[in-house]
Amino acid sequence: METVIVTGALGRSGRWITDRLAEEYEVVAVDLTQPGFEVDARENVDFRACDLTEMGEVADLFSQLNPDAVVHWAAIPSPTRHAGSRVFETNVQSTYNVLVSAARADARIVWASSESAYGFAFAEETPLPDFLPITEDHPFRPEDPYGTAKVAGEEVSKMVARKYGVSTCAIRPSWIQYPGDYPCRDVAKSGDLSGGAGNCWSYVDVRDVADLVVAALANPVTGHEALHAAAAENYLDRPTAEAVEEFFGEVPEQCALDGDQSALSTAKAQALVGWTPSHSWREAADEDVSEPVLWK
Repeated sequence: METVIVTGALGRSGRWITDRLAEEYEVVAVDLTQPGFEVDARENVDFRACDLTEMGEVADLFSQLNPDAVVHWAAIPSPTRHAGSRVFETNVQSTYNVLVSAARADARIVWASSESAYGFAFAEETPLPDFLPITEDHPFRPEDPYGTAKVAGEEVSKMVARKYGVSTCAIRPSWIQYPGDYPCRDVAKSGDLSGGAGNCWSYVDVRDVADLVVAALANPVTGHEALHAAAAENYLDRPTAEAVEEFFGEVPEQCALDGDQSALSTAKAQALVGWTPSHSWREAADEDVSEPVLWK
């Protein structure tokens, strides 16, 4: 059985990814802390503590574990809870350290970039996308340290793919939701379109994110590629182009949205790794599904 390192494994979405990967891999769950030697870990899961901003620690750990694959999910997840310099430095440095160490181990890489790289989510004035649906080729124009760090991270990803010849797949998730906990629906019910205009009211279920990670590991891309992780539809329960026109006053000249189709295209993920989203807010918002338990 192959060994996969998952960074940020104790974070909320990281737990779901770790639990899903443990069905098929030996997973080493890496985070700033670890739950202790006395815990009864989930089958196929072990734990390590590591400061990913310290290259010495990361290189030492990866050389010990010699992973077949690395899923880099650790990050400060937004620009709004820490100083901007801390967000940028932490996210860029950790991405460099992890991706370079993974590449030196000849491991295939899947890691969390973000839709925030496009610059819609945290802009002072939300810009209209150049075209809809948004593909992975849309220009990056971030105005915040989080989105800018993801742009820098994708340059690191391209660099390690060139230098070391490894597969590096950057996943750009939309707003991640959890079974029975879909705050995006609160935005929809409020009637205030500004609450979700930063990603044109797109979202993704965490289980679909985990499945995309699994698919990307099983079907390694050539060099660096970026893939969207988004649900098939918006969470508003109305046509997407209609909402875009209402909020922005216009739609892009190039607009090919059908009904409530997501503003983020997932056609590339389907073409390259065979993934399509399978969860919708219509069922998942009220689902009663237990959170993954990685240890007792």
